[in-house]
Amino acid sequence: MIVLDYRDKRPLNEQVAEKLMNLIAQGGLAPGERLPSVRNLALDLSVNPNTVQRAYSSLEEKGYITTITGRGNYVSEESRWKDSLLGEVLSELRETAERVKAAGVGMEDALKCVKEVYERV
Repeated sequence: MIVLDYRDKRPLNEQVAEKLMNLIAQGGLAPGERLPSVRNLALDLSVNPNTVQRAYSSLEEKGYITTITGRGNYVSEESRWKDSLLGEVLSELRETAERVKAAGVGMEDALKCVKEVYERV
């Protein structure tokens, strides 16, 4: 179930895409599973169908879903979206590592922090 936060500053399409990515990553939507039609999801969420379409387009670009013309949108095979997720994480880690290094934090301390955070999730 997707619940949107109207106090969130992010656009609704980004929220929808994030919620669906989380459902996919956590196994709530299985590879090959059909997603609701744009129109049906828009009705369920009380948003404009364009909002859902933008979210689906974003998910397709990132490899989380596959669109089959005339048949609908489906969750992609796990390896495809995991590669996309790992690419995003790597990019974020690279940016964070640059900031940490510029701040003069040593590699051992940085790795210790990463390990602590990883073990908590």
